[in-house]
Amino acid sequence: MVSFIHWLPFLLILADARRPHIPKTFNVMSYGARPDRITDNSRAFLRAWKDACEHDGGGRVWIPRGEFKLDSVVFVGPCKGPVDFIIRGLLEASSDPSKFFVDHWISFKYVDQLVVRGGGYLLGNGRSAWRFNDCATNSRCKPLPVTMRFDFVSNSKVNHIHSIDSKNAHFNLFACHNMNMSHIRILAPATSPNTDGIHIGSSTKIKITNSLISTGDDCISMIAGSKDIMVSEVHCGPGHGFSIGSLGGSHNEEHVNGIIIQNSTLRGTQNGLRIKTWAPSPPSLASDFTFEDIIMENVNNPIFIDQQYCPMPPCNGQAQSNVQIRNVTFRKVHGTSSSKIAVKIQCSKHVPCEGVNLVNINLEYRGPEGPVSSSCLNVKGKSYGRQLPAGCL
Repeated sequence: MVSFIHWLPFLLILADARRPHIPKTFNVMSYGARPDRITDNSRAFLRAWKDACEHDGGGRVWIPRGEFKLDSVVFVGPCKGPVDFIIRGLLEASSDPSKFFVDHWISFKYVDQLVVRGGGYLLGNGRSAWRFNDCATNSRCKPLPVTMRFDFVSNSKVNHIHSIDSKNAHFNLFACHNMNMSHIRILAPATSPNTDGIHIGSSTKIKITNSLISTGDDCISMIAGSKDIMVSEVHCGPGHGFSIGSLGGSHNEEHVNGIIIQNSTLRGTQNGLRIKTWAPSPPSLASDFTFEDIIMENVNNPIFIDQQYCPMPPCNGQAQSNVQIRNVTFRKVHGTSSSKIAVKIQCSKHVPCEGVNLVNINLEYRGPEGPVSSSCLNVKGKSYGRQLPAGCL
């Protein structure tokens, strides 16, 4: 019979193997950060990141409670293991116009297994910068910083973060893969220009859930190269709704496909579920989209495919898009429209939309222009189940 004492070393090894790995913590306060809303803490944050990133097995950057002023920073990988970036306090961007014209405030690049979380706040100080946003009339306008950028970030998570009054988009994902965003709270006025909530491009396998977005532009926008995107339980309003596009703005543009938006709500938004392409445009493909179980309240343009997108007149009404839109389903979309035409599907004469399905649509309009209606042009598709307004397919 083997005594317990002989098994003890093996039991200790097994217990140690089952113990959760706790990464080494690098507190920004240990690097000289000061939560006084005056000191620029960029250097302290970067030094803490460097040590966490270069620590074998990964590390944890810890930002405690307090209000930290922070200029533009870029946290660069690759790292020697997973990195947790824990924001407990409030980070405040500069309100100095001499520091506005960069493409980011907080940026993460070339990082695998990153986690950004903590319940903290990103205060973008956008009110000090929105007057400089003249891109609608100035083709040489200078960029304003995105609050938090992710470039070439993979297998990562962002959760329990608040973003308030961004100068530009709140979050931007470019060339990212396998990222989950959840419990994000975004807040900016309806009049704030170009403040997209979450902007996605050239990225794959992105999941956004359980979030609240109130802003001045698209709540979530997905442009060229967006593939395998899932949006669920996201509440949008005010804002411009959920948008795919604009597409077709350049030659050899990456295709967009595999987007699902479900179990979400829109309230008082300028648009609802929108796909938009430039006209004229080079050939491209946008396909396999599902919008399902959506509740709308007082939404303008609830269901909108616009292949004559032209935000800045003069526009060429005869120009045609060459972006092929294919296999799009709107299913169980219910609520109220603030415009008489609740379903507007305006496709290209050159490449008509194919495989568009309207399934159980119930959108009421209570305005002075008469009963709710729909409008379809250059589209091939089918209607199933209840149709209010009456289907135009």
